[in-house]
Amino acid sequence: MTSPGTTLDGKHFAARDRLLLAATQLLDEAAGGPVSTRAITERAAVRAPTLYHHFGSKQALLDAVVSHGFKEFLRSRRASNNSGPLEDIRAGWDSHVAFGLEFPGAYAHIYGNVKPGVPCRVTEDVRAHLLEALQPAAIQPRLRVSPAEAATRILAACSGVTLTLIQQPATERDLGLSERMRETVLASIIDGPTEMAALHTPGARQALESVAATIDDADTLTTGERILMRELLTRLAGD
Repeated sequence: MTSPGTTLDGKHFAARDRLLLAATQLLDEAAGGPVSTRAITERAAVRAPTLYHHFGSKQALLDAVVSHGFKEFLRSRRASNNSGPLEDIRAGWDSHVAFGLEFPGAYAHIYGNVKPGVPCRVTEDVRAHLLEALQPAAIQPRLRVSPAEAATRILAACSGVTLTLIQQPATERDLGLSERMRETVLASIIDGPTEMAALHTPGARQALESVAATIDDADTLTTGERILMRELLTRLAGD
């Protein structure tokens, strides 16, 4: 999430900025592995109390790095307001997947530190944007479910697809899986013959089966998340 050649020079960065930059670099380098407080403070050329003073904890610092990077990435790729709610949702889905594939270490941090019953703070902004984008469809009305249910389905399926693709070898990665799953989810929440037709295509069924097959192997998912993902896939297959 940094540009090549970025350095930690105390003459140009304050302590807080050096901590953010150090954490960003180390998350990239760790590729999903742990990042220690000591590694961060050494690279930022500060002591541990300085980290706690600015962020409270190492976890809060890492959350700040990933949250900022995730939101900026999505914002930079977000569709224009004139594209319509469905295209906005499609663009948001594609950006979410693209972020995970470009920054797998940061994405693993998002979904590897979830706690039962505690919403992921990093994706709260994404959910809020989804709810906003779904409102026009709810008013028309075109939604087959509530906006909250629709947003839940989209986020759960999108994160499942992204984790699935991250685990596939780059040379064997099925990028079409994301598009097939995206259209399947849209077909499950939007009324209309075009969207509904997507649910009955072989590609859509294959997308559901591909994601379902990798859920149990996703180390970053908790038991509760696996249950929810399977419930969602069952709903989609039956709609």
